[in-house]
Amino acid sequence: MGGGIAAYKACEVLRRLTESGHEVRVVPTEAALRFVGAATFEALSGNPVRTGVFADVPEVPHVRLGQEADLVLVVPATANVLAKAANGLADDLLTNTLLTARCPVLMVPAMHTEMWEHAATRDNVATLRRRGVVVAEPASGRLTGADTGKGRLPDPGEIVDLARLLLRRPDALPRDLEGRRVVVSAGGTREPLDPVRYLGNRSSGKQGYALARTAVQRGATVTLVSAATVALPEVAGAELVRAGTAEELRSAMHEAAKGADILVMAAAVADFRPTERAEYKIKKTDHDPRPIALTRNPDILAELVEARAEGQVIVGFAAETGDDSGDVLEHARAKLKRKGCDLLVVNAVGEGKAFETEDNAGWLLSADGSERAVELGSKSYMASDIWDAVVAFIEA
Repeated sequence: MGGGIAAYKACEVLRRLTESGHEVRVVPTEAALRFVGAATFEALSGNPVRTGVFADVPEVPHVRLGQEADLVLVVPATANVLAKAANGLADDLLTNTLLTARCPVLMVPAMHTEMWEHAATRDNVATLRRRGVVVAEPASGRLTGADTGKGRLPDPGEIVDLARLLLRRPDALPRDLEGRRVVVSAGGTREPLDPVRYLGNRSSGKQGYALARTAVQRGATVTLVSAATVALPEVAGAELVRAGTAEELRSAMHEAAKGADILVMAAAVADFRPTERAEYKIKKTDHDPRPIALTRNPDILAELVEARAEGQVIVGFAAETGDDSGDVLEHARAKLKRKGCDLLVVNAVGEGKAFETEDNAGWLLSADGSERAVELGSKSYMASDIWDAVVAFIEA
């Protein structure tokens, strides 16, 4: 842990990791302890906190911590810590641990914009990434004092999600999307009935946000088109575009698609919308309710496929339950053929499946006829599998 004002947010990261069953040892710098005291970290982790290499010498902590770790997470990673790590300096327990670690290392920067954009910092980040260290993209927003800009520590939940992903799959975040422009839609649209009510669906947007998050960390320039039902923290490093109705999502996706290399339609778009929207709230009366006339919404995925530029890769999503006419995969295969996209992610939906859950599973179908299952895991775990498939499709 580096010595920056964002150190207080590390307490929430620590709490979430320990509550999910992980054994955590906190290794702060002396500067970090000027922001948050050792007692706080010891209480949250249940382990002693040390900063120097001469404490508890018989246990050789400057070697043992790195050797025994499954993941080293540096949050916040200040410009100073990044510089020391890139140059192999080891003048405290944290930097010694970084040198002895052979597990995945995730460094989450937090600093002022000018420091993040300085050539020295950019060179240090590039060096660390070349060596296989995952250096997360910082968020944009309020910094110390009245300053705003890029360099803000990402939301603690996002940091924990990336840590969990690397613990399960250490190779999940290669920099294989660098130079690619990616557009991801997420969430569920809302189609107004009146100023109060709407037709919607149960999509939380978590899978789309996970796709955007992992794409950013794999080096892509990401635009996230987020539908109205999403109430999630913004994805660090991604451009956010808000959309409410299917028509708004349609316009946003067509605009964002210009010049994009990869489009992912993860949003759950309402198939129908009310033909008319009441100007005032529909009142409850003693009479039977008036039937609601519906009209079909545009097929955004099909439109994007038809309008796509040469070489543009398009990924669709299918939420299926199966019925008397076919099972989930049979319906998905028909949809892939009908839509004409390159890849189709298939989710079996229902109570406790896909929508409004933390984990996900499904299948990946390709236009070349290949199919494979994606085992149950976090939505970021599924996202990493999807990006693997996209990269393989591009390189084929």
